[in-house]
Amino acid sequence: MTKIQFLLALNERLAGLPRNEVEERLNFYTEMIEDRMEEGVSEEEAVAAVGNIEDIAAQITDDIPLFKIAKEKIKPDRQLETWEIVLLVAGFPIWFPLAVALVSVVFSLYVVLWSGIVSLWAVFGAVAGCAVGGIAGGIILACVGNIVPGLGLLGGGCVCAGVAIFLMLGCKAATKGVVLLTKLISLGLKKAFTKKEVTQ
Repeated sequence: MTKIQFLLALNERLAGLPRNEVEERLNFYTEMIEDRMEEGVSEEEAVAAVGNIEDIAAQITDDIPLFKIAKEKIKPDRQLETWEIVLLVAGFPIWFPLAVALVSVVFSLYVVLWSGIVSLWAVFGAVAGCAVGGIAGGIILACVGNIVPGLGLLGGGCVCAGVAIFLMLGCKAATKGVVLLTKLISLGLKKAFTKKEVTQ
């Protein structure tokens, strides 16, 4: 594949992304290929060394913040007509509260999701604290002569320690799951914005 073919293919896969970002990335890969060619590598080898186009396009899309993609997508391609401006202004009392409500609901769901994760970690902290306190208290009681209550407290502390270990594993898995879900939703929204641009 030649440099021009590579750049055209990459440009096609980046359709729908902000134009200045696309041009910046295309310039970056142009310089990278040209630098390798100046080192004596053939054009095809220099292009092959850059990497797979699909992987590069996916990484670029992942790196660009969602708000930049959305801003590019909602930017009008033409100047609005007078009647469109009047309609937007007249409909503002309807569409603006609905838009705010939608954003608020989505944000609230996201906050609730993370609140659940924070609560799980808080429970883990409480159980771990009980484990430390139970074990330390049991040892102290046993040392001062209260062996039976000390052993009971020590046993309770050991049980809490075991529960804390399982809770920690669950909390870590839940946190990773929410982070992955957030990333997948972000990538899905980015693809939704860029896909429409490609099909036009």
